[in-house]
Amino acid sequence: MNSPSVSQHRYPHQNEPAWSKSEKAIAHKAFDAALDRELHEVIREAKQKEPADPWDLEHYLTQRRKEIDRKYDYRCSQLDLVFGRLLREKWIDEEDLRGLGEDKLCAPSVLTPSSSLERTPHDLDLSEIAC
Repeated sequence: MNSPSVSQHRYPHQNEPAWSKSEKAIAHKAFDAALDRELHEVIREAKQKEPADPWDLEHYLTQRRKEIDRKYDYRCSQLDLVFGRLLREKWIDEEDLRGLGEDKLCAPSVLTPSSSLERTPHDLDLSEIAC
């Protein structure tokens, strides 16, 4: 009989790093700060627009809401991607992520070329990569 053993089944997110209580607090604070900054920017831009047609403003706000909804995903499995994008777009900086474990920061999406959190090619040992 060719039935797979129970040990062959993998649960989703099994290889994700575990988040400590303090790391969750840091991640939550960085996430909320970025979202707050971006929402304030949308409000500022909307006030400056003063469109002749209110529907233009409604269209702008709807588009921005959809962009923000797609960008800000607080699932642990997505945070490295979210933080990588927020760093690239300058909604957060490295200091906002200070205190997160190396296993949370080693994802390529978090390490941006301008990031001092990234190792140089000289320091990189491929056997160390566990993410």
